[in-house]
Amino acid sequence: MDKQHSNRRNFLRNVALGSVAALSIPEIVSAAVKGEKGKKHTLKKGDIILFQGDSITDSGRKREEGYNNAGVLGNGYPYLAAGELLWKHADKDLKIYNKGISGNKVFQLAERWDAECLDIKPNVLSILVGVNDFWHTMSGNYKGTVQTYRDDFTALLDRTKQKLPEVKLIIGEPFAVKGVKAVDDKWYPAFNEYRVAARDIAAKFDAAFIPYQSVFDKAQQVAPGVYWTFDGVHPSLAGAKLMAQAWMETIK
Repeated sequence: MDKQHSNRRNFLRNVALGSVAALSIPEIVSAAVKGEKGKKHTLKKGDIILFQGDSITDSGRKREEGYNNAGVLGNGYPYLAAGELLWKHADKDLKIYNKGISGNKVFQLAERWDAECLDIKPNVLSILVGVNDFWHTMSGNYKGTVQTYRDDFTALLDRTKQKLPEVKLIIGEPFAVKGVKAVDDKWYPAFNEYRVAARDIAAKFDAAFIPYQSVFDKAQQVAPGVYWTFDGVHPSLAGAKLMAQAWMETIK
């Protein structure tokens, strides 16, 4: 017990001192997520898990009905997380869907919510959305504000809870890797407000929260931003694995 306590104390001291470069990537991810002291969900037999969001979630998935296969799950973090879930919980008969669509903002999720969320009746609902709600304002093609994002996201979750009161929510933090192609100084400080909004909404709806920005920031102390994302927004294969591992930290 003394040795275990000492090892744990040393690990926490290393994290507190910021010496994450000496840690493995799994330890970095675990430390970032556990730092939130947020909730975790327990899966039950027959649970339906739905991933929703924009292109980061979409990740090239086929637009066809189905679950638990590579085509409909895409090639990003939902696919990698699903593989881990199906491997670890083979006895639970899980059904895992991905309905992310590239380019979506919150109001566009709302437009398709009945058919691509509520009708599926997920027990676990994971949502990552927000980067487009900010990014598309920079081109002048979208006039929404961070308050629009807050209001639309809150209304979407209110609507979801009315229809699915027992659904277990997982909300991912919008993230961006500064200095990689699309992401420059013009993003800040405005983009940070969307991150704060997502965190606040997760707390309001008692959702598990994934601090993706912190995960990517810490991972850059091991490898540069271009290793984890090719344009500052969309993850590389390594970045998708990083996200999937962070997502798995919300499951007991």
